[in-house]
Amino acid sequence: MSSRALRRLRGKQRGQEAIDPCDLRIEDGAETLELGEQEEALEEGVLQTAKNSSRKSKKNKAQKNLINIYELICDAENDTEKCLTDEETGARIEEKSDSRHNEKECPLGDTSTERANTTEKACKKKKKKKKKKAATVEDTQQEEVPRDDLDALLETIDSTNGLSHHTGTCGNSDSRPVLYVEHRNLNPETELKRYFGARAVLGDQRPRARQRQFHRSTWITVAKDTWPRFSRPGISMTLLESRDGLQHFAFVHNRDYQQVQFKFLDAVESMDPNNIVALLQVNPYHVDSLLQLSDVCRIQEDQEMARDLVERALYSFECAFHPVFSLTSGTSRLDYLRPENRAFYLALYKHMMFLEKRGCPRTALEYCKLILSLDSENDPLCMLLLVDFLSLRSREHAFLIRLFEEWEGHRNLSQLPNFTFSVALAYYQQSLQDDLALEEATGIKQKADQLLQDALIMFPGVLMPLLDLCSVQPDAAVSSHAFFGPKSQYRQLPGLSELVSLYVGRCHSLWKEASVLVWLEGNVQDVLQRVDKKDPLVEDCENKRKTRYQSTPRSIHRHVILSEIKGALATLPLEVTTQPLMGFDPLPPLDSVVSYTRPERPNVRTSENSLSLFFRSLLPNFNLQRGAGPGDEQEVARAGRELNQEVNRLMVAMRDMLANIQVLDPPREDEAEPERDEEEWD
Repeated sequence: MSSRALRRLRGKQRGQEAIDPCDLRIEDGAETLELGEQEEALEEGVLQTAKNSSRKSKKNKAQKNLINIYELICDAENDTEKCLTDEETGARIEEKSDSRHNEKECPLGDTSTERANTTEKACKKKKKKKKKKAATVEDTQQEEVPRDDLDALLETIDSTNGLSHHTGTCGNSDSRPVLYVEHRNLNPETELKRYFGARAVLGDQRPRARQRQFHRSTWITVAKDTWPRFSRPGISMTLLESRDGLQHFAFVHNRDYQQVQFKFLDAVESMDPNNIVALLQVNPYHVDSLLQLSDVCRIQEDQEMARDLVERALYSFECAFHPVFSLTSGTSRLDYLRPENRAFYLALYKHMMFLEKRGCPRTALEYCKLILSLDSENDPLCMLLLVDFLSLRSREHAFLIRLFEEWEGHRNLSQLPNFTFSVALAYYQQSLQDDLALEEATGIKQKADQLLQDALIMFPGVLMPLLDLCSVQPDAAVSSHAFFGPKSQYRQLPGLSELVSLYVGRCHSLWKEASVLVWLEGNVQDVLQRVDKKDPLVEDCENKRKTRYQSTPRSIHRHVILSEIKGALATLPLEVTTQPLMGFDPLPPLDSVVSYTRPERPNVRTSENSLSLFFRSLLPNFNLQRGAGPGDEQEVARAGRELNQEVNRLMVAMRDMLANIQVLDPPREDEAEPERDEEEWD
């Protein structure tokens, strides 16, 4: 307790009290003085002035002032508690001082003073402990938010500005939206460190201080020293509108970037990757050129260079972000109808697939949620066909179950084969956890059985292709049954066949575990019994299969093209396979919002090659001695399109023929022809 407070309790004013050696005791605020200094102060009997004080007393006074400053920072409740304790201690000290004033002398060696000093020291120690505990509690409360989740702190800042619409506490993961994205999970090194340790991941990656180059801080990718020096390529982001708590953004190309984009289109039409390389040498951060060249490197099996080019494209986008654009809040939207925004979608998708192949499924799942949150209503890349696979790969079963329960009402996820089978598998994996009680695990297992049987009844054409890719020979009773036999696959509509082929080709590796196959076999037997007993659910699901899946959305075709799964590519219709597909913009929307158009190029007559002569020879009025007339150009283009369609139809027919080829089993030993006598060949 300070001397000023003691004087007020005694009813004295400063400078009016009598100097008494017994009144000269250590104050509560001067906690740093030791017992020896107390005895010296009592022996002298006079307060030393600031001029005659030693260095040690100056240091103690400075510490006293600092401590008193920090004592002012407290809550109202703490203030009341401290005041009560100070008044009680002040009353006790006043009683002791009055009893000492009644005595004639105050000898230093008196036992009463020693007892008072010891009681005061005990009270001070208790106060110290209370203050330390209060300080540690306040520090932990202040440090819990940034240590647990830095993204939650950023969200609270955004919520004060009216930009976030999350409710609930930051520490509770259940209160967050289902598509909540964490910044730390966007870095693949975070996942690799969990698997292999920080020393194995980082190694000698940290450069020395002299060789270190400072780049802009980013969340998606980290700039590499091997990249060209970054200069703004001409991409920026603008805020279009804010409605219903959502912010709609769009990327914008300036005039210089538009000219580079026109040169890129010319390079693509030339069908020569060297032209794209030459364009990147002048404009090293042109996004579409980076994505197109990445596909070329991936086809040539240069995975490292392909991944590096995609990361450079993402870095170019991230440097152009709007200050309000947020990757984690889930309130930022990008319209896929704008060509400037499509490149960002494709760059994120390609980066996600590289991460999945690299062995980082948890990081890939975070990017999948990010792409889905950019336009969750339309889902232009159909990430709902992929999110279940990444959730099971990363063992995020609770997230998959929560997504299915929250979105089933308005998105009808049970109509997708991947969700019906994957959610059942997620429940089964949850039932195998060791920390569950026996009754709880049994309940989850029964729910998994029910979901798997419903999935097999709704989509019977999944079973046989799934077992085939798992290298499992089905039972004769199952393969010969009409419900799971070949007829179940032939009766499927083309849209359903596309979804089934996509799921089986992607997720068959998740069903190869021995325990999962045993679980699947048991439920298949139960389904056959229900079919034989003519369960009404069987007929209901058959009617649903006939009425649904009549037409496939264009976004599903786009997802199949990006997935590059051979079985799913074979199911694409002719109207998709016969049109030209560009890697930088596969199957663009038919109602695109075009902000700028490509200028018409002058028709410059170039030296004719054999291909152009072949197209011209198809015309009835072809004459080698003269050039084609002005109307012949359209006929040549029409003839080229027809030839391209015929070639694509021929390729589709050949693909179907190869798929239906059946390899005959070699003859058995007992059925083989009897060996001829060697004398017959003489």
